[in-house]
Amino acid sequence: MSSTTATATTKTKQKHARSEFWTCFVASVAFRLVLVYLPRNLHLSSRPEVATPLTSIRRLAEGYWLKQSSMSPYAGSMYHGSPLLLLLLGPLTVKRIEGQPEQLLCSLLLVIADILNAMLIRATGQSLQKAYAQHLEALDLFKLTEESGILPSGDIAALVYLWNPFTIVACVGLSTSPVENMAILLALYGACKGLVPLAAFGWVLATHMSLYPAILIIPVILFLGYGPDAPPRKLFLQRSYRKCGTSPSSDHYCKTEDAADLLELRITFSWRRVMQFLLWTFIWGIYFLLLCDISVRQYGGLSEMFKSTYGFILTVKDLSPNTGVLWYFFAEVFDFFRDFFLIVFHVNILFMILPLAIRLKHRPGFLAFVYLAISSMFKSYPSVGDSALYLAVLALFVNELADMKFSFFLFCGYVGVSLLSPVMHNLWIWRGTGNANFYFATAMAYACLQIILVVESVSAMLNHDRKLRKITTAQLDDGKS
Repeated sequence: MSSTTATATTKTKQKHARSEFWTCFVASVAFRLVLVYLPRNLHLSSRPEVATPLTSIRRLAEGYWLKQSSMSPYAGSMYHGSPLLLLLLGPLTVKRIEGQPEQLLCSLLLVIADILNAMLIRATGQSLQKAYAQHLEALDLFKLTEESGILPSGDIAALVYLWNPFTIVACVGLSTSPVENMAILLALYGACKGLVPLAAFGWVLATHMSLYPAILIIPVILFLGYGPDAPPRKLFLQRSYRKCGTSPSSDHYCKTEDAADLLELRITFSWRRVMQFLLWTFIWGIYFLLLCDISVRQYGGLSEMFKSTYGFILTVKDLSPNTGVLWYFFAEVFDFFRDFFLIVFHVNILFMILPLAIRLKHRPGFLAFVYLAISSMFKSYPSVGDSALYLAVLALFVNELADMKFSFFLFCGYVGVSLLSPVMHNLWIWRGTGNANFYFATAMAYACLQIILVVESVSAMLNHDRKLRKITTAQLDDGKS
């Protein structure tokens, strides 16, 4: 009787939680539509934190106008994005609806992109949580998670993304960040669900649009090879081998078999899926190159596109202020040392890839968050849309990171930087009572906060794994005694 009552209570709570989620979901969409109809989108499209030379819809509209005038969209050094974005968003920038705000169609498309992103995050979180619960159950640790309470990480991450002020201003501020984020999330979702063509499509599209998501090929391959995030392999080894020497009872034997089966899944690397992913990556890459070649053939071809997009990213030619630190550094550095420091900053990202992949290979989803945060710190033209994405991916691991330190400090730091950044920019650019150091100070503080976030989150995840190892070892010792 008590078990039936508990089951009914659990179902009632789940139904109530789902209704609350959809209420918050609809409210976030309505809030975006209200902001879209405000005069000139609150001038967010001109904010350096929101729109960068790569993500600005205004620059895209300029590139589309040049193309319609039979000129190269990359002439005049205004547009540096993908020619495929011109085909998708360009026509919407010139269409006007009488009595409606300018760029209404673009804004509605970005709202739809945010909705899709939230649903992808939610579906990815549900898959990760289901797989992780199965692993804990095989290790006899599921009761521990029931006592501490498992939060629906997919719902939480989706709401974090939808209600994050960074996400909202990127959507309302006419930035292409929601579209780029959607490509990244498609890659992660496809890899988590084992949908190889979708994972390859998302990764190729994301890399094509902003280059830096290329490093996500490692988490995607780990997803496809080993499966979703799981406890360390040593725990399955302990459970499957050490427990065999305890008692020949059938109950113990079944648990050992379950752990051994999961161990085999975690050890066996699925090369077949990885090879399929590489094949589909090649197919999608050729397809996108053909589309780009057709689009820019009469304007210099692919070489002109590569020079104006990837070359523009790697050489940091535009030194207009943004949330990063490269614009200030290369404005001050001597030209003689410029190439050297360009190599240093870009290679710095690559140096971190392999050590993190070795240490976190059993958690490809969390590894993807770390890579996204690192690329957001060191990329040439970062925006708040990048931070919105990695914060949402971080929320997928709300249960594992429950003991993370400095959470309140980081929250206050992000709020403080978000408020101070426009103030310092106003003092420097419009009032003339400050200088570039004022705005750069907020960029430095923002970079430090991101470093602390990555360090503390990785530390908390490793501590969580150590906690599981200690509990498993204690259970095995109790079973032997």
